[in-house]
Amino acid sequence: MSIEIRNISKQFGSFQALRDVSLDINSGELIALLGPSGCGKTTLLRIIAGLETPDVGSIHFSGEDTTDVHVRDRGVGFVFQHYALFRHMTVFENVAFGLRVKPRNERPSEAQIKKKVMDLLKLVQLDWIADRYPSQLSGGQRQRIALARALAVEPKVLLLDEPFGALDAKVRKELRRWLRRLHDELHVTSIFVTHDQEEALEVADRVVVINQGKIEQSGSPQEVWEHPASPFVYGFLGDVNLFHGRAHEGLVHLEGMELDSPEHRAAQNAKAFAYVRPHDLEVERYAAGAGLDEQGRPRGIVAQLSRAIVVGPIARLELIPVEAAKPADNAASESLIEAQIPAQQFKAMGLREGETLVVTPRRARVFLDQAANI
Repeated sequence: MSIEIRNISKQFGSFQALRDVSLDINSGELIALLGPSGCGKTTLLRIIAGLETPDVGSIHFSGEDTTDVHVRDRGVGFVFQHYALFRHMTVFENVAFGLRVKPRNERPSEAQIKKKVMDLLKLVQLDWIADRYPSQLSGGQRQRIALARALAVEPKVLLLDEPFGALDAKVRKELRRWLRRLHDELHVTSIFVTHDQEEALEVADRVVVINQGKIEQSGSPQEVWEHPASPFVYGFLGDVNLFHGRAHEGLVHLEGMELDSPEHRAAQNAKAFAYVRPHDLEVERYAAGAGLDEQGRPRGIVAQLSRAIVVGPIARLELIPVEAAKPADNAASESLIEAQIPAQQFKAMGLREGETLVVTPRRARVFLDQAANI
């Protein structure tokens, strides 16, 4: 089942939840709608389900206009964050519920229902707890039962709204892997909403990043991570350092360093900012000439190591640029630079808090502030 979303807009009072959103979802694809709280991702999911009606635009399932089709006739399965299981029913009865409430002429026999429910419970690896009640299950087990219940009616589309949001980190990770394997087995067109970047990048075939009711970028996990289309996407996907400065004829001057930026060769003293991920910063001790390139230009920032946090194989370094460390105001905290190096390298270098270092970007993404260009 493919889905075509065309020019969808939705407003709640004075709040514009979605602004002219268009998106094509291929049959059998697993899509993540990713963005911060209030960006419109759940509203879009509810419009696809038929739980909300768009003010403008249309939804097509495999070419058929379903914009005004009732939710019960759309053939969608819905999994919520808080399971929504019936507490007075056993696991078996919860999964069988959707089959038993079908119209009489579509309802399977009791024998067929029993076989289907037990097959689904085996699929989610919980056939051994068919007689238990939801209160006797762990959070991860409840969520897998909720998924089995959604699959029981053989939905054409599976919609998941923050499905693992109420679970702890370890269970979330296990269920992410499990959902990916399950999808590869079933190939049901699936859309899940999340604000967890790691979850979206790990599970989805394609990630759709939404901000303030608009799609910022749509692409494979690798595409959106390695080639963010906008400053928002770069900042939202993982930790990042932001440096401000100016771009002029292919050279960017940023807070004490200069970077080549050939893609902005036409820029004339334009306001610019660069994003650098912590693991893309090279760290060395400060010495005369450190942080200069072959032409003697500053390519790194001199900074003081304020704090080092070593957890497992990674050392996270918090550094304050030497220029920002001088004033006795909050400038230091605003200018904090985060770098990540292997714990082994940190140990071998014998770094100590308070030392002066030089951090040099191995890779940076430069954007121009078009509105502020002079």
